[in-house]
Amino acid sequence: MKLAARVSLVTPSLTLEITAKAKALKAKGIDICSFTAGEPDFDTPEHIKAAAKKALDEGKTKYGPAAGEPKLREAIANKLRTENGLDYQAANIIVTNGGKHSLFNLMLALLDPGDEVIIPAPYWLSYPEMVKLAGGHPVIVQTDASSGYKITPKQLRQAVTPRSRLLVFNSPSNPTGVVYSPAEIQALAEVVVEKDLLVVSDEIYEKILYGKAQHVSIGSLGPEIFARTIISHGFAKGYSMTGWRIGYLAGAKELIQAVTTIQGHSTSNVCTFAQYGAIAALEGSQDCVESMRQAFAQRRDAMLERLNAIGGLTCARPDGAFYVFIDISKTGLTSLEFCDRLLETQQVAAIPGIAFGADDHIRLSYATDMESINKGMERLDRFVRSLF
Repeated sequence: MKLAARVSLVTPSLTLEITAKAKALKAKGIDICSFTAGEPDFDTPEHIKAAAKKALDEGKTKYGPAAGEPKLREAIANKLRTENGLDYQAANIIVTNGGKHSLFNLMLALLDPGDEVIIPAPYWLSYPEMVKLAGGHPVIVQTDASSGYKITPKQLRQAVTPRSRLLVFNSPSNPTGVVYSPAEIQALAEVVVEKDLLVVSDEIYEKILYGKAQHVSIGSLGPEIFARTIISHGFAKGYSMTGWRIGYLAGAKELIQAVTTIQGHSTSNVCTFAQYGAIAALEGSQDCVESMRQAFAQRRDAMLERLNAIGGLTCARPDGAFYVFIDISKTGLTSLEFCDRLLETQQVAAIPGIAFGADDHIRLSYATDMESINKGMERLDRFVRSLF
């Protein structure tokens, strides 16, 4: 069968592939320590589930508006105004089938063939693939530990060409966990304005911060950058609602109308009763978010303490999200070799850094229980010692 040429441009998701492999081994009774999951291991908070159940009982099971339930769009706009300093109204919001879907819709609505999208590396693995599927060209700007895995204003300015259309900005970051400071965000915003770019700010990990790190939405820094900002967000990470598939995009009305047209001809509305759970997430108590954040903070500290004792590996301290990004360059292995051998010999599942544009790194998620962390770090230590 002849497939569309665009399919050959896209790399299958390594995170989903390795997660599936680890689950298959576990199903066979093999004791697997998996650090692959990009999702909280907590159940969705009860008041959110109760709201969805109530909506089911009230018959909220029919088609809804393609852009989302009006009450949810208003609740999202209110959250962005009050928490993030972004002057959006409900008309500036579309509810999507997860945060990933919001970005995919954006690329389809925004990019013409050959348009360039600037993506700092390490990056979330789907960014470049979405750009390619939309006919655009991903321009990867490499960062490393010396810059804190952050793109600098100089790098951004040098990456801009006449075809540049969009900057993808992710803070807190997957896979590195880095959080840009307010001053760093301001400096990047100035380049975006100077070069007349658009910026999509992926803020899905906004609620998961540690220590003195603070989240600043780039669009809140002034009217000029606000006019060029698009927000991608969702409920998966902060509220442990990964399977609910509810995300959203916020931006100029013209863009949101275009995305709504695309969504109207693809998925139509997001699951109706699930949207009422999302309303409860925003309007209910946020204690559940803080409880999960505190648990992640304890796990992060425990994993870092163990990692720092393993010779041959180095790891920057993440200030957000729930990942550590580990430099394995001293082992002499590629990230795929490292992860394959680690799973085969020690039954520890990790994600190769090549998926994120950094083949000398691996990513571990600490969205798992403390027992698994301790056991997995012992196995990782054994594996690394066997290499030297």
